[in-house]
Amino acid sequence: MFSHQQLEKFVANVFGSIGCPEDQAKLAAEVLISADLRGIESHGIARLKGYLRLWEKGRINPNPQIEVVHETPSTAVVDGDGGLGLVVGPWAMERAMEKAQTAGTGWVAVRNSNHFGIAGYHAMMPLKRDMIGITMTNASPLVAPTFSAERLLGTNPIAIAIPAGKEPPFVADMATTTAANGKLEVLMRKGESAPEGWIQDKDGVMTTNAFGVKEGGALLPLGGQRESGSHKGYALGAIVDIFSGVLSGANFGPWVPPFVNFLEPHEEPVGKGLGHFFGVMRIDAFRTSDEFKDMMDTWIRRFRSSKVVDGQKKVLIPGDPEREMEEKLRQTGIKLTPGVEDELLEISRQFDIPL
Repeated sequence: MFSHQQLEKFVANVFGSIGCPEDQAKLAAEVLISADLRGIESHGIARLKGYLRLWEKGRINPNPQIEVVHETPSTAVVDGDGGLGLVVGPWAMERAMEKAQTAGTGWVAVRNSNHFGIAGYHAMMPLKRDMIGITMTNASPLVAPTFSAERLLGTNPIAIAIPAGKEPPFVADMATTTAANGKLEVLMRKGESAPEGWIQDKDGVMTTNAFGVKEGGALLPLGGQRESGSHKGYALGAIVDIFSGVLSGANFGPWVPPFVNFLEPHEEPVGKGLGHFFGVMRIDAFRTSDEFKDMMDTWIRRFRSSKVVDGQKKVLIPGDPEREMEEKLRQTGIKLTPGVEDELLEISRQFDIPL
C-alpha cells in the first residue's frame, strides 16, 4: 500500500530523470496519480512504463516548448512540441480558461502531443472558476468501426465537468468504446477474461479473450454490436477524432501514434503527433452562477432520489464513484497490483530512485 504522495514523488523523480523540468515533472505526476486516486488504475501509474518506453524511442520530448500557433479571441490551436500529454493537456486547458474568461467560452485544439492521462482531470480544472470543462482526445488505433474488421479509431474519451452548488460536481468521464484498452491491460495482468461485447478477434468475431486485441483483433465501439447501438459509439468516437485530430492538424484515425507497445507509428503520418480538444464555458455567460448552481443541485437531488430497481442501493450521478473512491484512497493509500509493483521496482532500479 502506498500513499498518493509517495507515488507522486516517485513519478516526479522519474520524469525529472528523463529531463523534465521540475514543475512539469510534478504536474505530470499529479495528473497521472489522479487516475489511481479516482479508482481508474488503467490510466494511472500503471502507464508509467509506457511513457518511458516512448521516451526511449525518442517519441516524447521531456522539455517541450509548448506554443499557440493560431488563435482568435475565443479559439486557439496549440502545438505541444512532442511533450508529455500530462503537461501539454493542462497547459492547453489553461489557455481555454483564459479565452473563456474574456470571451465567455474558450475552445482549444491541440496537436503534436501524447497520451494525457484521464480526460476527467483536465475537464475538472475549470470547476474552480465556476466554469464547465469539456475534454476529448484521440488515441491508439485499436477500435473497429461498426461492420469493420480494421482498427481505425482509438478509445477516444469524452469528459465533461459541471459545477454545482452544495452538491458535488457532475463529472462524466468515459471512453467511446465499451471499455478502455487500459482495462484490458488490467485483465491481462490478472489472467482474467474480458466481458462479452468488449472485443472482436482478427476475423471480426466476438471474443472474451483479453489478449484478443494484441492478437490482431479490435476493441468495439460503445454498444458492442449494431443491434445494441454500436453505430452510436462509432459516431461518438469519430467526432472526438475529428475535433482532436482533423481540427488541430494532429494525426487521426489509423495514423494516430500508438501508446501501446504492440503497434508502431504509421510510416507516413498525416499530421503532427496525437490530438486533444478542450472547451470551457463560463456559466455567467448564460445566466448567474448562483442560479445555475442552485438548479444543478435540484437536478442532482432529483436524480439521486429516484426509485431504484430491485437489488440496487441508489442512483448515482456521474462522478460519484470516482469521488467516493478518491476520498477513501487519500486516507487508506493506493494498493498496486503485483504486476504494476514489479514494473515500478524495475524502474526504481533503472533510474536508481527508491520506491
